Amino acid sequence: MDITVKRLSQEEVTRLLGKDESHFLDFKAIEISPRSVSKTISAFANASGGEIFIGIDDKMGPNGEEKEWRGFQNQESANALIQTIYELSPLGNHFEARFLSSAANNGLVLEITIFKTREIIASSDGTVYLRKGAQKLPVKDDAAIQALKYNKGIVSFENELTDGEEELITNSETVIDFLIHVVPTTEPETWVRKQRLLREDRPTVAGVMLLADEPQAILPKRSAIKIFRYKTKEEGEREALVFDPLTIEGPVVELIYTAVDKAKEIIEGIEKLGPQGLEKVVYPKEALHEIVTNAVLHRDYSIAADCQIRIYDNRLEIESPGELPGHISNDNILTEQFARNPALVRIANKFPNAPNKDVGEGLNTAFESMKKLRLKEPIIQEGENSLVIVLRHESLGSPEQLVMEYLDSHEAITNSIGRELTAIKSENTMKEVFYRLRDRGLLEQVPGKKGSASAWHKPHES
Repeated sequence: MDITVKRLSQEEVTRLLGKDESHFLDFKAIEISPRSVSKTISAFANASGGEIFIGIDDKMGPNGEEKEWRGFQNQESANALIQTIYELSPLGNHFEARFLSSAANNGLVLEITIFKTREIIASSDGTVYLRKGAQKLPVKDDAAIQALKYNKGIVSFENELTDGEEELITNSETVIDFLIHVVPTTEPETWVRKQRLLREDRPTVAGVMLLADEPQAILPKRSAIKIFRYKTKEEGEREALVFDPLTIEGPVVELIYTAVDKAKEIIEGIEKLGPQGLEKVVYPKEALHEIVTNAVLHRDYSIAADCQIRIYDNRLEIESPGELPGHISNDNILTEQFARNPALVRIANKFPNAPNKDVGEGLNTAFESMKKLRLKEPIIQEGENSLVIVLRHESLGSPEQLVMEYLDSHEAITNSIGRELTAIKSENTMKEVFYRLRDRGLLEQVPGKKGSASAWHKPHES
């Protein structure tokens, strides 16, 4: 087996040994058994992927527990471990492996990068594991295995049967209006059965979400959108709520459009400090629309939680229940496609006012539209049971550029105004921006103002 060797600098070694074990990272001694390695690989592959470094020990140092490099004598010494890895993934498409060497440290460290997989990977003894934080947990009972299948998108909760009557989706105003505009020559019951939205005379989850007039009556706690407005820049506390959370309900297409319109209305009531003074916060509507659409159509409906839109003074957060499905990760979410709820995505696209007109282009459109308004691109955060996309009220301009634009229409700028303008949190970091502009001859300190009142302005011409 030809595995490459990468030589690390001492700085790279120091950084590696300074890392802590986490949801994405694990360290093992060279004595670890192939069976134990297979359990860790299973756990990472079934979660979000991760890295294992074999050949790094924990030891007690003067400042407590620390890491020590103690690698394999040669590549052949790791053959049993490498063989186990290949047995778990014969095609080698679930992982990458390489050895790490260092001039100042003995032996080779085996680095294994495990990718998030579409399928469930079991360890060599047949047990399925899942990474949670810095530990691996066995997944044994049927309910837990089924939840993992939903999470990975192997099976979709959208196909589950509900307790609703068939009339909910065969005689609703939503289905009648839809068929009049899309398939006027067919009967509702015939069409929904053909689309597999009705089985055993019971509507599926997808059928209820798409065609029932009030899906929330059948699917409470997992079919609405909650909108929160917090008068703060910090994490939302009840005391910071501007009003009681709004609950948006209705069939999926109506749900998306109503939530986007209401969120946009609330956002446009926020003002932020800009180069010209207080300005209305503006997001491109297509960015908000595409992210909300993605949150609703691709969420995990097996999780009893509503989508949430949280509006803060400096950002907007859209949370969708469920982790990224299949092989999708933060790194490839803009280039790869995987529909957790294919029926929901496909049939929503048939509506005359389809929210997902360009299937597969949603988040790309959101990122591009943010760039056009010179706003920073969205942040994608994957939590334990949800995906959060954050839109910030921050310009793409550098702090220096924003300061100089502000002084085009204002006499002076203080540190607090500068931090509000640039979203810099540290007072000292903001001072460094002013100092850089001063050193270029673009700013000078306002005479006579010191301490918290100190301010900067453009140099006055003689």
